Amino acid sequence: MTTIRGAAAITGAASGIGRALAIELAQRGCDLALADRDEGGLKALAAKIGTTRKVSLHRVDVGEAGDIAQFASEAIAAHPSLGIVVNNAGVALMGTFEEIDQAQMDWLFDINFWGVVHGTRAFLPHLKTKAEAHIANLSSIFGIIAPPGQSAYAAAKFAVRGFSESVRHELSVAGSPVKLSVVHPGGIATAIARNARTGVGVTDNARRAQSIERFENAAKTSPKDAALRIIRGIERNEPRILIGNDARFMDLLQRFRPGTYWAPLQRRLEKMAKGIEK
Repeated sequence: MTTIRGAAAITGAASGIGRALAIELAQRGCDLALADRDEGGLKALAAKIGTTRKVSLHRVDVGEAGDIAQFASEAIAAHPSLGIVVNNAGVALMGTFEEIDQAQMDWLFDINFWGVVHGTRAFLPHLKTKAEAHIANLSSIFGIIAPPGQSAYAAAKFAVRGFSESVRHELSVAGSPVKLSVVHPGGIATAIARNARTGVGVTDNARRAQSIERFENAAKTSPKDAALRIIRGIERNEPRILIGNDARFMDLLQRFRPGTYWAPLQRRLEKMAKGIEK
């Protein structure tokens, strides 16, 4: 069991799951080092948390390795008891592989994959000095299944999964006090789809609007419920944290039909979409 105490560092903390995690961890007695590019969002979050916990705010672009290294240094200096790191920040990119260019794919990987790698590397030496510590790396259900139109996102999230599982096994073999969980949310009611970039080859604005609408209608899990599930997973040292009934269903489907899961899943999604449109 990992004890929720001391301090936690969270990237992508200004909104969505990161924001909800900050609020819930503060209520459990954690001090917080909160990172995001959205300084206004960080200040609003700090105001909501109040003065009962020590909160440090850090403007960080997780696509920049230097920003992450500086964040880790400042967060550890401000919170010597820091024992939990949540590499949460992420972005989305809409379009098929042929509709996105290499620069866009690199942009997404810099944030969704390398941001997790650099965050893990920057904090790990400090975490290893603690009696117990925990890293939670955000993948996605798209780190387990890979739907069309998500080639860049799925590739990065599969990479987060593989990286995290290997590092977890390395820590275990070494007898490290650091535990590591990889998190696979399903549809979470955040603004990630609405804030997604569009591939340079996407010219159909109606398709973008339809994709956003379908995501938001299907995203049934609240950020608060996602945060509570992550906290429970950290407390229990769960290696894989699935969030939402949709994620659990898709995980099981992939296990039963690892090479052919998409056809039945597509039929299910089309039925759901028709039900929503009615």
